[in-house]
Amino acid sequence: MSLLPIITLPDPLLRQVSTPVETFDASLKRLAADMLETMYDAPGIGLAAIQVGIPKRLLVLDVADDEEGETKHPLVLINPKILTLGDELRTYEEGCLSLPDVRLEIERPSALSVQYQDIDGKIQTMKADGLLATAIQHEVDHLDGKLIIDFLTRLKRDIIIRKFKKQARTT
Repeated sequence: MSLLPIITLPDPLLRQVSTPVETFDASLKRLAADMLETMYDAPGIGLAAIQVGIPKRLLVLDVADDEEGETKHPLVLINPKILTLGDELRTYEEGCLSLPDVRLEIERPSALSVQYQDIDGKIQTMKADGLLATAIQHEVDHLDGKLIIDFLTRLKRDIIIRKFKKQARTT
């Protein structure tokens, strides 16, 4: 396994809509393992393939709390489709590995059901709530070319984008 470079704003790839995964082979398993290793190292609780420069509908998650001593519980969702969203909303402070040092209060449905393919291509369905539901929605947004700053007003979003463009020019 190896760590993958995480792309950050203003990289235009982050706005690209990812294409479905069609081949379930050893290279996909290697990519998923590398993405999990990269996510844990960052550290983060979710990572979409587009964030490592690969525009495929693949994401990895683990919302286990290391500080609480919880055992790792890695999830790999391929070609995820959110089937239903709960009626109750939940506000959570979200961060993003592609937007370092940006944390925003985002309101999303607190529960969902999602259909996806596992690493072997088998179709699965899962119900999720709380932090896991939030993380799935966040990562599926990435697969659709959306970022957490899209929940902001245009003015606030433009300020953050300008900051990242300025940082990109100076590095």
